[in-house]
Amino acid sequence: MTDGDIMPALSTPSTGELAHMGTYESVADILNAFRPVIHAVAAAAGPGCEVVLHDLSAPDPDLSHTIAAIENGHVTGREVGGPSSSLGIGVIHDQGADHNAFGYRGFVGDGRELRCSSVYFRNSAGRIIAALCVNFDVSAIQQARAVLDGLLPQPAASSHDRPNEFFGRDLVAVMDAMVSEAIREIGKPVSQMSRTDRIAVLTRLDRQGVLQMRRGVESIAARLGISRVTAYSYLDEARNDNPE
Repeated sequence: MTDGDIMPALSTPSTGELAHMGTYESVADILNAFRPVIHAVAAAAGPGCEVVLHDLSAPDPDLSHTIAAIENGHVTGREVGGPSSSLGIGVIHDQGADHNAFGYRGFVGDGRELRCSSVYFRNSAGRIIAALCVNFDVSAIQQARAVLDGLLPQPAASSHDRPNEFFGRDLVAVMDAMVSEAIREIGKPVSQMSRTDRIAVLTRLDRQGVLQMRRGVESIAARLGISRVTAYSYLDEARNDNPE
């Protein structure tokens, strides 16, 4: 494939338009066009760079098994046939938005931080059918920086955004990480949460699409120390107070 074949798909959209990488009618077409790119990016960036293509083309994708191609899967512990990340859940939940994102933070279950970018492919009908994601493990760089920081004067502490993508070997691990993050956002242990706090957790996870996952409500209810019936009651209240 020549540069002329690839570059139109990578052009930047004008302001206010959804970002497209051309249109493709099948994931097989995307693989044929981008498999060399996937390999090239992973090889150039080294073993700490995972490059993965997710198949989201099914009418109701099984997010436990979306990975169609992957290089350096050891970064997140995934392989072909493996799961989507937390962002994939949100994409399926809200197809109409422009989900392309670049240079954001990711979070692996063992505590490692990633620097990530994701672009989404649509078909001619405008439906998202695939995602190409680049995830770079920055833990080695952070360790090196920690050594240097120990030798240099420390600047004033600054706050950092929390990671906004979660990876796991399966979808249960991804969902659990998302629930843990929502609970951390409240800033208190579950045992000290008020009814309003629990509703806030449920509302956040509802907007992220977690409740659409298999046994999502049951898992969240268990983490919050409430019954499934109570969780649904809280959800109904939140949705009625904040209709979309």
